[in-house]
Amino acid sequence: MTRPLTVLAVCLGNICRSPTAEAALQEAAAEAGLELEVRSAGTGGWHVGEPPDPRMRTAAARVGLSIDGSAERVDPVALDDADLVLAMDRSNLTDLERLAGSAGIDTPIVLFREFDPAATGEVEVPDPYYGGADGFEEVVAICRRTATTLVGLLAHGGVDAALAARGSVQP
Repeated sequence: MTRPLTVLAVCLGNICRSPTAEAALQEAAAEAGLELEVRSAGTGGWHVGEPPDPRMRTAAARVGLSIDGSAERVDPVALDDADLVLAMDRSNLTDLERLAGSAGIDTPIVLFREFDPAATGEVEVPDPYYGGADGFEEVVAICRRTATTLVGLLAHGGVDAALAARGSVQP
């Protein structure tokens, strides 16, 4: 029996963007009938053990996404266990590449938004933490459409097909 693909979404604190991406990927996989294991973590440890930001949970709940769990910090084991690691911004990407390199891990690590058909050159998921409600709603919208596109690619060709298509997805 083949194990499901494992995807790890990573942001800074694991209380806003990456848990939203995790929930959106789970939603898209369920809709596509794709068996996908999705996890999330943060590069920083400030919020370990805390639930997702209540503002993020509220914005997600408005569209039917449930974000629960508690913040975790990414470690080499999580990177090695994943088939694909999705960074929310360039700073996360740099931190993840450094961690993977020091541990000798070759799991593909890419920017999540490279799969966003509406990205128009912007490949970072903005951090809504210090902003207003509209920033949280924007993150939910970005995560849902990006997840739908990425899951479609994974369902029809796996990680290699998804990686080959990144940056060139069309609306």
